[in-house]
Amino acid sequence: MTALKNGVGASANDQKARFFFVIMRLNLKFLLISLCVTVALITFALWANCGVGHGFVPKWPQHHGDSDSPFEQTEEIDCIINQEYAIGCRKEGEEVYLPFSFLQKYFDVYGSLNVVDGSRRFDWTHSYGKVNYPKGAYDPRGIFMYFENYNVEMRDRVKCISAIDGVPISTQWESQGYFYATQIAQFGLSHYSKNLTEPEPRRKTVEDGERETATWIVPKGSSMNRTIDRARAGAGAVLSFSTGKSFDTAVVLPMDHVLDLVLSVDVLLKPNSTLCVTLQNRETQKLYHVYYILADLLIGVQDENIYYGIGLNCTGGWKHLTRDLFVDLQKGLPQYASTDKRRKMRRTELKVVEISLLGNGSIDNLTLSTSEHISHFYDAAEWLIRHQDPSTGGWPIPVRRKLGSGFGELARGWYSAMAQGHAISLLARAYYHSKGDKRYLRAALDGLKLFRIPSYQGGVLATFLGKYAWYEEYPTTPHSFVLNGFIYSLLGLYDLNSTAPANQSNEAAVLFEQGMASLKKMLLLYDTGSGTSYDLRHFTLGIAPNLARWDYHATHVNQLLLLATIDPDPLISQTAERWKNYMVGKRAPHN
Repeated sequence: MTALKNGVGASANDQKARFFFVIMRLNLKFLLISLCVTVALITFALWANCGVGHGFVPKWPQHHGDSDSPFEQTEEIDCIINQEYAIGCRKEGEEVYLPFSFLQKYFDVYGSLNVVDGSRRFDWTHSYGKVNYPKGAYDPRGIFMYFENYNVEMRDRVKCISAIDGVPISTQWESQGYFYATQIAQFGLSHYSKNLTEPEPRRKTVEDGERETATWIVPKGSSMNRTIDRARAGAGAVLSFSTGKSFDTAVVLPMDHVLDLVLSVDVLLKPNSTLCVTLQNRETQKLYHVYYILADLLIGVQDENIYYGIGLNCTGGWKHLTRDLFVDLQKGLPQYASTDKRRKMRRTELKVVEISLLGNGSIDNLTLSTSEHISHFYDAAEWLIRHQDPSTGGWPIPVRRKLGSGFGELARGWYSAMAQGHAISLLARAYYHSKGDKRYLRAALDGLKLFRIPSYQGGVLATFLGKYAWYEEYPTTPHSFVLNGFIYSLLGLYDLNSTAPANQSNEAAVLFEQGMASLKKMLLLYDTGSGTSYDLRHFTLGIAPNLARWDYHATHVNQLLLLATIDPDPLISQTAERWKNYMVGKRAPHN
């Protein structure tokens, strides 16, 4: 009986033990599940409070007063600004709201209402400048700065691209247009950079007189034939034409060609002869006619007809043309637009529907392509060769320039260190790309002369406090010490020093090192604690600083970021980082 009782008791105890362990396992599972749920809820709550859309944007705390009502009472009130004037504001509880239109002008900030992921939000930014981080160490033979993003020819201050020289005509300081070496060099450098970053262009040879021949319509009384021109190098076949004076006698090639809107062609035109390209807007079906004629004409417009002169001195001689038809059309459109607001057409809207030849002459190598960057680059390089002053080595600026009140006016023919630096950067790349064409090297080396001549003697050299050499973008009296133009001149010196043969690069090296030493000593003079100064007129004229607008400030940052890949001095990289932070509203600490 005892044994039986003990057995029964043992069985009961075992059952209690098993029950206990089952309960414990259930409790542990419950605790584990509860812990996971709690962590998930906390994570979601943090995400909801910190995240907006797909990014994490900290939220500004909102104060709604002590009201128990779910709807705050709003009240229109006046906000008195510095006891000077009043603006309409809104009060909700203890919070006061000012209109952004006021804040935008008062603090020079920017904002816009946008829809993101189906929700409306307001995006506030402190600047409109863009920082471009270098992808690696700066290569003097490669991309220049971030100029692959530049479209110089589409700037409003570019009147057109000259069909005589193939370079932009500036209207920045004179409306009739002039050649501006700085802008021409930027045009060339941008196309050189695009050639390195964009895909190989798509090309279609339309007519070369031999392998590729097109089906032209030749009216009665006109003629067209393919003959050998033995006067040309290569003595290949060309397409020659002869027509009457009226347009109904023109030799015409109908086309239906889209997207490839860069025209390349060799032309030989006799007096009163014309090459015309007809473009059509694919959406409106409107036709536009772009004419290339024997005339010393920049651009002329008559209704839907746009005229570019290729030069009177081209009579009887071959000339190679590279024309972006989209740009040529766009530059003509504003001159007869019926609305005040200029509408910029999209490249994808256009197609080539006809090429016509009128008068007497010949063409060869007629091609349409997506781009011809290297051709534009060499147009700029050749212009610099032709227009360099042989005595000074400079590219004179042919317009007067007044930098600001207190500065003397710069007379026509002044020189700019920025123009010299840009031109040298382009010529150094032309020397490299052409595999050693010494014309480009000689012109670049001659461009150094002005860096040794004081600005008061017609050069670009200034001295700060009688000690630090500075290369002036504007050689004013008194000195202005413009920062961005100075750094561009340093890049030109560095490019030449790195590209020229060792026995010819010494002067560029000395000038670069001299300029870098000055930059390191003077750089912080441009720091305002919330942005940068464009120049040092507050020092030389004793007036308020000339604050750099955000695009110039961004240029300062981008230039320093690039210089930091050349010179490891932490002053450069740390200053670039601090100036970058100014663009998102950060400020230097106050006392």
